Amino acid sequence: MSGRLFAVVGPSGVGKDTLLAGLCGADGPHWVRRVITRPETAGGEPFEGVSDAEFTRREALGQFALVWRAHGLAYGIPHDELAPLRQGRDVVFNGSRAALAAATAAFPDLRVIHVTARPEVLARRLHGRGRETLDEIAARLARDAGGIPAGLPVIEIANDATPREGIARLRAALQPSRMRCN
Repeated sequence: MSGRLFAVVGPSGVGKDTLLAGLCGADGPHWVRRVITRPETAGGEPFEGVSDAEFTRREALGQFALVWRAHGLAYGIPHDELAPLRQGRDVVFNGSRAALAAATAAFPDLRVIHVTARPEVLARRLHGRGRETLDEIAARLARDAGGIPAGLPVIEIANDATPREGIARLRAALQPSRMRCN
C-alpha cells in the first residue's frame, strides 16, 4: 500500500503553513520539511535553512526529489521526506504553482490543493507577518504567480475564515471524492 502525495499551493499569506500545522501530526499526513535558501529565523513552516552554496551542492548530489526556485529562493524536497508514502501514509508539501508542471512530471499521481483567500485577507496576513513593507506587499499581491496547469487533479479551498474552519476544509479536501480536474 502506498500513500498519496499532495501539493498545497496558493499565494503568500493565504495560510498554507497554518493549515498544514493544524492538519499534520501523529494521526495526520506527513508534512514535508523542505530545504530552503533562507534563514530558519524567518519563521513560518518548519524547514531547513541553508546557504545558496549548500543548496547547490545538495542539488548536484541528487539529494532532492523536487527542486524549484521562486521569489529569489531555492526550495527542495529531500528524498527521505517522501519515505512515509511507502508506508501507506499520505504526504503533503507546501508547493509552488509555478513548479506544478515539474512536480507532476516527477510524481504523476500528485494531487493539488489550491488554497485561496480574498485579496484584502492576503494583504492583512502579509502585513501581520512583518517581513515586508506595504509597497512590497502591494507588489506581491499584484504579481501574477501563474496558474495551475490544465488537467491536474485539483481541489480549491477558501481560507478566509478562522484557522479552525480552514483546517476543517483542508481535512475534507484530502477525501478522494473531492478531486476534480482543473
